[in-house]
Amino acid sequence: QVQLVESGGGLVQPGGSLRLSCAASGRTFSNVLMGWFRQAPGKEREFVGSIRYSNGVTYLDYGDSVKGRFTISEDNAKNTVYLQMNSLKPEDTAVYYCAAAVASPNYNFWGQGTQVTVSS
Repeated sequence: QVQLVESGGGLVQPGGSLRLSCAASGRTFSNVLMGWFRQAPGKEREFVGSIRYSNGVTYLDYGDSVKGRFTISEDNAKNTVYLQMNSLKPEDTAVYYCAAAVASPNYNFWGQGTQVTVSS
């Protein structure tokens, strides 16, 4: 059974940084598309970014609202994906979710989410 567990959320001031982690278990995650999403109260879920390591190449993609501020990386030895968030803004406040597309073109496994609040 695939499990994804996010951690690292919290309260941070505008302009600050946070690093979220997503620990994956239940199988190897090499060549698996891993994504980060977020959802703010009253808003639809938003794509933050994704990473996939395949045949020695790392493929990265980011949502427009976080490009240049957020960075996704992964440690395959630890089966962990990271989301480094810099220059945080109040509008980045949301629950952040990690997701995996395992043997599927769609994200079919999700973590429980971790709250990020950007406020002074």
